[in-house]
Amino acid sequence: QLQASGGGLVQPGGSLTLSCTASGFTLDYYTIGWFRQAPGKERERVLCFVSDGGATYYADSVKGRFTISSDNGKSTVYLQMNSLKPEDTAVYTCAAAPPYSSDLLDSDEYDYWGEGTQVTVSS
Repeated sequence: QLQASGGGLVQPGGSLTLSCTASGFTLDYYTIGWFRQAPGKERERVLCFVSDGGATYYADSVKGRFTISSDNGKSTVYLQMNSLKPEDTAVYTCAAAPPYSSDLLDSDEYDYWGEGTQVTVSS
């Protein structure tokens, strides 16, 4: 089971850091991705991920503003979000894909999903 936390209300241009933790398994061998779903919209494709090998990917919508990282033991994966915009308002969720997943941009590859955390960007 995964748990995302750290959401809240922030003004445009502000920053937030989300955390993703696991219970019952370790994150070491999984690719951890962050997804979001805005009100009234479908869940977007993966925003970013960090693979089991340490490679990272960012969607164009967050590249340069968001940074995914993990602690040394990869017990927690973080999403540092800077320069937040109102359009970043959404429920953010982390998910885990097993090794050798074929398409890490596809949410279907992610087997474990956490409870989301609400991020609201508003003045």
